[in-house]
Amino acid sequence: MPKLKSHSGAKKRFNLTKTGKVKVAKAFKSHILTKKPTKRTRRLRHGGYADVTTEKTIHKMIPYK
Repeated sequence: MPKLKSHSGAKKRFNLTKTGKVKVAKAFKSHILTKKPTKRTRRLRHGGYADVTTEKTIHKMIPYK
């Protein structure tokens, strides 16, 4: 069986925890931050976890991570 290719976009965006959960950074934090409230940008700093329904797909995209 040949080696599987990892999805290069997924490699950069997702990390896995020891238990198998998928860690994700919050969206809308890259630019146009002046019009967003400071409270909102502060909340966006903290990451989150991917939804359980999409976890299986992400695991397929990054098989060796």
